[in-house]
Amino acid sequence: MHKIVIIGNLGRDPEMRYTPSGQGVTSFSVASNRRYRTADGEQREETMWFNVNAWGRQAEICNQYLTRGSQVYVEGTLTTRIFTGNDGQPRVSNDVRMTEMQMIGSRGGGMEDDRAPYGGDMGRGGMEDYNSPGGYGGGGMAGERSMSGGFGNQSDDIDDLPF
Repeated sequence: MHKIVIIGNLGRDPEMRYTPSGQGVTSFSVASNRRYRTADGEQREETMWFNVNAWGRQAEICNQYLTRGSQVYVEGTLTTRIFTGNDGQPRVSNDVRMTEMQMIGSRGGGMEDDRAPYGGDMGRGGMEDYNSPGGYGGGGMAGERSMSGGFGNQSDDIDDLPF
């Protein structure tokens, strides 16, 4: 089994369509940035684009709540396609079949509150954040807004972590 996890921003509004059998599918693109320093100390930034497809009820939710610029957490399976563009040059397409999505930012594109994307508090940074509800040890990503609900809950104890 292979799985990809992406945190990024929507590059365009979602587009919903239906298969001949009536199942909904929503497509959107997500840009994920990576910042790093080269051996020479120069700071660089790379942006990688992913074409995401959501199916069924997830498709409806994505179409209803996501807009261009929304910050999202996406899990799914990755398929890479190589094709020839209109200019004759080879192109690569990273396609993700979404299995889970979480809306990280607010509708305005910023953070919904002062929490970091994984439920941690961005404000103070001390141990009180680690043990506070919704903090790093408190469980859940971005305040438990998962569509599958599989990322823990507020009652998780730090002693239950497998590492």
